Amino acid sequence: MSAGMANGDFSGRIVIVGASLAGLRGAEALREAGFTGSLALIGDEPYPPYDRPPLSKTVLTGWLPAEHTTLPRFVDLDADWRLGVAATGLDLAGRRVLLADDDAVPFDRLLIATGTRARLWPNEEEGALDGVFTIRTRDDAAQLRERLAAVQSRVLVVGGGFIGSEVASVCRELGLEVTLAERGPAPLSGALGATAGSFAERLQRRHGVDLRTRVTVLALEGEGGRLRRARLSDGDTLDVDVAVMALGAVRNTEWLRGSGLAADGRGVVCDASCRVFSAEGVVLDDIFVAGDVARWPHPLFDGQLIAVEHWENAVAQAATAAHNMVCPPAERRAHKTLPAFWSNQFGLNIKSVGIPSLADEIVVTQGVVREGRFVAVYGGRGRIVAAVTVNAPRWLPFYKELIEARAPFPPELGVADPPPEAFVRPAGFPPPGQATHSPTVASTGPGPSSPPGSLAASSRQAEVTPETLRDPRVPVGPLPL
Repeated sequence: MSAGMANGDFSGRIVIVGASLAGLRGAEALREAGFTGSLALIGDEPYPPYDRPPLSKTVLTGWLPAEHTTLPRFVDLDADWRLGVAATGLDLAGRRVLLADDDAVPFDRLLIATGTRARLWPNEEEGALDGVFTIRTRDDAAQLRERLAAVQSRVLVVGGGFIGSEVASVCRELGLEVTLAERGPAPLSGALGATAGSFAERLQRRHGVDLRTRVTVLALEGEGGRLRRARLSDGDTLDVDVAVMALGAVRNTEWLRGSGLAADGRGVVCDASCRVFSAEGVVLDDIFVAGDVARWPHPLFDGQLIAVEHWENAVAQAATAAHNMVCPPAERRAHKTLPAFWSNQFGLNIKSVGIPSLADEIVVTQGVVREGRFVAVYGGRGRIVAAVTVNAPRWLPFYKELIEARAPFPPELGVADPPPEAFVRPAGFPPPGQATHSPTVASTGPGPSSPPGSLAASSRQAEVTPETLRDPRVPVGPLPL
């Protein structure tokens, strides 16, 4: 080992592909760690890094303009910003990132932070109709906000995950009629399971959402290039001129095809220190990954490779990657932040910690479900793997400690405000592909250290899903006459 490596490497050229939350915070962490070399950030959008969570909430209500979501900067980066140009390839041997404008950016070390994009409607012609929206970018939110402010007819939301449910909540807050079509048994069923989803189902119906569960949209129909109708698998036809596709996310890995990295549609595989694996399974010391696009082994879950689509994880993982990019090898640290996410919808605050989709059972440990204030704990193979709070956020740190301690399930807690009776129920996660949306925390397959019979090896999310089940138009059951 050279003296430079032993003391850390703070010079050279670092390139970050992905100029969003993880890319920005990773760049700041590099400078704060003492990196003095050349720093370049590449992003396919023309805007400086901005905050995405408000896009499906306060931006749609009109409370916050889309252009006011720009992320604050805490460090003078002295960086070369390449905005509005996408990375199209990686020349690993030549150590260059290839760009859509035919330029190439050389690097000594690389941080991949390309995140995700919204999954599009599978019929390209129907998806191009005026009135069909996704919501992932600043432009998406601004355009949808403008249309919702002027819409006269019912709004259709396709997909009952967190984004779809938040959009439906905004529509009701704006006084708009809204139909939500969800292939699974309940809203949020892919993220929290059908048992917890039954609460979300009652909540939405109580707030006036026309909720269609176990129903898909078979086709979108237009006139003169504008959306006019939607045909549903329950035999109904709706007159709509706005449809929001909330079908989950697609990880941005296409630009890495043929690069020699272990990257596919599930994400970019890395070790616990965020170092990327080559396609041959060799850990690379100069290429790192962070944020939504990463697949990494969490030590609490038997080496399971997980992918997390959330703000907090993007920040923490970017900081870990940045530290490990410049520190001596002996000082590398593992990224072991416990996945967490939150959502505001229909007047309630929902927070989660852990990986609910690894569970097979659930129990309410505090509060009263019908009052919209409770805590539910998830168990898998005899231990607590996740917890969800509804209007009870102060309890989340307590349950986080239980998950980290591998506490047994069902728990015997002796906590305040226990329910009258605590019944352990099946968590009710649908088989792969049956929910229209995707979870914000997904187990994506066992890692090399996952023992047989472990949580990781038995994960339902790691199973291969037939392409026909991934098509959001395909219903779970038979079509009615």
